[in-house]
Amino acid sequence: MAGKRYAGVIMSNNRKLFVKTYGCQMNVYDSERMADALAPAGYEVTDKAQDADLILLNTCHIREKAAEKIYSELGRMKPLKEANPDLKIGVTGCVAQAEGAEIMRRQPAVDIVVGPQAYHRLPQMEQRARAGEKVLDTEFPEEDKFDHLPRGPKMRRAPSAFLTVQEGCDKFCAFCVVPYTRGVEVSRPPARILAEARDLVERGVREITLLGQNVNAYHGAGDGDWGLARLLRELAKIDGLARLRFTTSHPNDMEDDLIAAFGDLEKLMPYLHLPVQSGSDKILKAMNRKHTAASYVRLIEKIRAVRPDLMLSGDFIVGFPGEEEADFQDTLALVREVNYGQSYSFKYSTRPGTPAAERAQVEDVDKSERLARLQALLTEQQQSAQRAMVGREVSVLFEKTGRLPGQLIGKSEYLHAVHALCDSARIGEVVKVKITGSVTNSLSGAVL
Repeated sequence: MAGKRYAGVIMSNNRKLFVKTYGCQMNVYDSERMADALAPAGYEVTDKAQDADLILLNTCHIREKAAEKIYSELGRMKPLKEANPDLKIGVTGCVAQAEGAEIMRRQPAVDIVVGPQAYHRLPQMEQRARAGEKVLDTEFPEEDKFDHLPRGPKMRRAPSAFLTVQEGCDKFCAFCVVPYTRGVEVSRPPARILAEARDLVERGVREITLLGQNVNAYHGAGDGDWGLARLLRELAKIDGLARLRFTTSHPNDMEDDLIAAFGDLEKLMPYLHLPVQSGSDKILKAMNRKHTAASYVRLIEKIRAVRPDLMLSGDFIVGFPGEEEADFQDTLALVREVNYGQSYSFKYSTRPGTPAAERAQVEDVDKSERLARLQALLTEQQQSAQRAMVGREVSVLFEKTGRLPGQLIGKSEYLHAVHALCDSARIGEVVKVKITGSVTNSLSGAVL
């Protein structure tokens, strides 16, 4: 196909890109960056796989049977390729990093497999695939992908955006594949983060969530010491930026200056996702978490002393190898003591190559029964937290229209989804809303 040449890549005309994103917010950010990387090569994003010339599955390896789900999805896409022989299919993300060669072997329909650190090379990979080559790139390149990824066109953005500031993890929790799929901790230079944030605000973004596998371990190279607290303070100076959030954090990296930021920075929202994983010290040690249940509780008390209205979220794994009923009771006790506004809980599932995968496993029936009990308690706490919001005034950043006529949907400062009747012209504004009702996973309110 004829086209212009861009950075050594021949630009085609009117090609369509379909990206399906699995897993965490960082994958959402990465999917946007992949679309940015391919835009100069002539690709426009479509939300219909059947219209696409290139399909990318951006995968996550955290959830149970993640790889098998991707193979099932690839199987469902085979008819699309049979109907369109020019269609190219790629697998990206953490499953690609962990199982690249196996994906190529098991699913011949796949043309490109690329790990999270090489997205900036996608235009060249696409050209090689169009020439008939099977492309596999799961190396950890020496260059920083963020140095090479272009930004998208200067069009308006949604009011909220993710911004990756840190990747990888050095903690090596016994259950986690992140150090093997994303690599060791790497922090982006603060100047580039600030420039990207200003660019987002110029395009209409009012709220930025900073992302990292271990975001509060951020230490960027610049003038002096740059931790996450200093980065937040500099971002808070940007005119037009109304809100800041960050996720996901490790308890061992919640330093005093970061805790203080919750009291000092009006733009830093009173919501914190701080996973503990278990309430049993025995299990925490087996997980290689390097904190105890008591130290976690003390940390929460310290943060709430600075920000009493903080809404806390957490992660829990039940049925980790070696967990007994007494260990699980310790988890329930910690949940009751801390009182979470929102949480995520999972049955432990093995990840090949991680230390815990080689250990004696808890029976699945015990995992399921414990998970049901834990989720009942967490749901009770979430619903109680939501009911406590009824009658309160909150600040809502409206982001989109709802299903009902005249309805808008946005997020409160506590990350609750809020529905209210409001003029669509106020999308992108932070509006005072009085909460009038609570349903399963959202609140309803009236604009003041």
